[in-house]
Amino acid sequence: MTFGRSGAASVVLNVGGARYSLSRELLKDFPLRRVSRLHGCRSERDVLEVCDDYDRERNEYFFDRHSEAFGFILLYVRGHGKLRFAPRMCELSFYNEMIYWGLEGAHLEYCCQRRLDDRMSDTYTFYSADEPGVLGRDEARPGGAEAAPSRRWLERMRRTFEEPTSSLAAQILASVSVVFVIVSMVVLCASTLPDWRNAAADNRSLDDRSRYSAGPGREPSGIIEAICIGWFTAECIVRFIVSKNKCEFVKRPLNIIDLLAITPYYISVLMTVFTGENSQLQRAGVTLRVLRMMRIFWVIKLARHFIGLQTLGLTLKRCYREMVMLLVFICVAMAIFSALSQLLEHGLDLETSNKDFTSIPAACWWVIISMTTVGYGDMYPITVPGRILGGVCVVSGIVLLALPITFIYHSFVQCYHELKFRSARYSRSLSAEFLN
Repeated sequence: MTFGRSGAASVVLNVGGARYSLSRELLKDFPLRRVSRLHGCRSERDVLEVCDDYDRERNEYFFDRHSEAFGFILLYVRGHGKLRFAPRMCELSFYNEMIYWGLEGAHLEYCCQRRLDDRMSDTYTFYSADEPGVLGRDEARPGGAEAAPSRRWLERMRRTFEEPTSSLAAQILASVSVVFVIVSMVVLCASTLPDWRNAAADNRSLDDRSRYSAGPGREPSGIIEAICIGWFTAECIVRFIVSKNKCEFVKRPLNIIDLLAITPYYISVLMTVFTGENSQLQRAGVTLRVLRMMRIFWVIKLARHFIGLQTLGLTLKRCYREMVMLLVFICVAMAIFSALSQLLEHGLDLETSNKDFTSIPAACWWVIISMTTVGYGDMYPITVPGRILGGVCVVSGIVLLALPITFIYHSFVQCYHELKFRSARYSRSLSAEFLN
């Protein structure tokens, strides 16, 4: 080392207020690249390119970094354990500290690598495409100034349709969409009432039950439904046109739900026009009823406008491992308890057997309602061993259902705060636009 206080046998690293003394020989081959670079510094200028400050009198190198994170990294490079995230520290922040000192994500323990991958994926999904300043970078590119007005218009249109809190126009558009969703749901529910169906049948009889009288546009409910579908279709087409990546647009879950909610209407209209709904086409009639009932997917469109539903979807996406684990627990318990209950209630004594437990699949229904503590009472054990088994089944269900809930709860809280922060960021831009 050619720079530093002459005669000093060691150097001092000051990382965020925590001091570490290292010998010159150890500094030369230190595992952290940033620290080992100090050995080749020939001037104070070279030192300041590696660290943030240097004290010649104390021969102390100051790094304005996270001291606790460096402590975890230092223990790892000295061979005192495996590299894991520091407690109460963001995974991305700890990863930035690793990159700064010269480590990579492969140095992390496998469980921490998985957490980091999930966090980076979620951050990219919810923040990278919508971060402010992207438009400015596009304008800085060659030829970007000429296309800036069109890009700015497309970006405003995209945010208006995708982010309900990004502007006043977006809030108005979101409110109109919510009104259409509510109206369509009310009409769907009302169309299943007996009086509503009788009135519709009377209207069709006045038209002599012609082949095309069952079309959705003839009745008032059909007119309302057609208007709602027209709005949803126009909204989906505009969002598709202004989207950046058309393939990515089609793959998004909310857009898939929009297609599932819109497509059945047009299919049912075509089927009604070509086949009608008479008694001779029972299969087509069932298909029509199924397609029309698929309009219930419209209610999921509210997830685009409410943080609560978005939080639920994001939580399920992040906790799919815990959800799979929960399903595995339930399936294993169902297999065990259903077999035992069928044996105790029906298999031991065929003369006084319980007719409700004639098979293992039939016993599975009793197991699932018992484990979830629903207990409809349509099936219940009558023997003493069966009742003891039922008590064990109920207690086991409570324990098994409670085990993954903690992970799902913490993920739900984290997702809610992230989406709340994202919504508040767009609300601030909305306030600035309103003041301007």
